[in-house]
Amino acid sequence: MTWRKAYSAPIAFIAGAVFANRLIPTPPARVKGESYLLSPTASQRMTPDYFEFYELPETFRPDEAALKRRYYALSREYHPDFHATESPERQQEILQLATLNTNAYRTLSNPDQRMAYILGRHGLLEEGKQELPADFLMEVMELNEQLMELEFEPDPATAERVATEANALSDTLDAGIEPVLAGYEGLPHDARPQALEQVRTYYLKKRYLLRIQESLAKFAARS
Repeated sequence: MTWRKAYSAPIAFIAGAVFANRLIPTPPARVKGESYLLSPTASQRMTPDYFEFYELPETFRPDEAALKRRYYALSREYHPDFHATESPERQQEILQLATLNTNAYRTLSNPDQRMAYILGRHGLLEEGKQELPADFLMEVMELNEQLMELEFEPDPATAERVATEANALSDTLDAGIEPVLAGYEGLPHDARPQALEQVRTYYLKKRYLLRIQESLAKFAARS
């Protein structure tokens, strides 16, 4: 069963996303190309499956050319001009599918949005699940202290040193997570939760470092 066939069912809007009542099956049923770690979480049930929509496996490293081909193919298929003689109901469905296609491509083609999307679908960015490891907070404590000092005593040399350290930490994180991201698609389902936890920790650390880098950028703009 494909997404397009499923849209013969009544369509409803839930939390800003388009759903058909057959798009996400009741466990343990599975639609073609779709994979769950266990049974679908609440986050999975409330989030459209962009990978299923594009008939691609869930992955942090999608084939960008294939992604783009699917986007353009569906953009043509769901272009309003090709459905001008359809019923108003069908035209509304086409509009919703075109919007879904745009949102899917915008999300999956951007590495940061794609990572947040996958983690969100598995309920790993919900409130209470975004705590940073204590060892990391200790590691960046000195950086934060130096940032606070810069607020009171601006010093380009200190700012440059903090930026260098933050960038080095960021590069180390990238190198460490790359094998996990590259190998995720090939993992057995029972090994994926552990990999996702690693990705979640990486994602939160990167966001933290990004805030430090943004603070440094503001300092440089004032200098």
